[in-house]
Amino acid sequence: MKVAFATTDGKQVDEHFGRAGMFAIYELKENWLNLVELRKFSDGMDTAVTDTKDMGPLHDDAVQSKVDRLADCKLVYVTEIGGPSAARLVKKGIMPMKVKEAVSIESALYQLSQTIRQSPPPWLRKAMNR
Repeated sequence: MKVAFATTDGKQVDEHFGRAGMFAIYELKENWLNLVELRKFSDGMDTAVTDTKDMGPLHDDAVQSKVDRLADCKLVYVTEIGGPSAARLVKKGIMPMKVKEAVSIESALYQLSQTIRQSPPPWLRKAMNR
């Protein structure tokens, strides 16, 4: 299962979904995890999304493009995400995971692996089996 983390530095979950210019993509298997890639959308802030806010279809297309490029992931960790963007992810079978404050990717992965080992909720079991 692939997991994406909205990040500015490749080490922290510290970015809003729309603004994120980069996502760290990890592959999580039973007892193994590996950084697959740093998937770049832009250098710095993703202005294709931020600069089209309130521009209707133009903005919608920019957000959908980001969602489509993350379609191989089952979870996306972010600090913030708007309702419409979250709905687009869910429609693609991707669960948005919002952290309350910036946290290390390592810590988020550890917590996720503990949840998987102990008692994953039904939606997570389903995502893992796809």
